[in-house]
Amino acid sequence: MQSVYIRDEFIKLGQALKLSGLADSGVEAKELICEGKVFLNGETECRRGKKCYPGDIIKLGHEEVIIESKENDH
Repeated sequence: MQSVYIRDEFIKLGQALKLSGLADSGVEAKELICEGKVFLNGETECRRGKKCYPGDIIKLGHEEVIIESKENDH
C-alpha cells in the first residue's frame, strides 16, 4: 500500500489521486471519480472535493493509498 503524506488537516480526493499518481491530471481524476471507480474507506465516492483525512484509504482497481499526516518539520 502506498502512502500520501499531507501537511494540512485534509486533502481533497481529486488532489490525492493526482499526488499518489493514480491519476495523471485533474481531468482524469474527475473522470475516475464520476465513473464510480474510486473507493474511499470501502465506499464508492463520487465527489472529487470529498475531504480525505489521515487514516483514510483510497482504492482504485488493485491500487490502494493511505493518507498520512506529515508533521511540519519547522
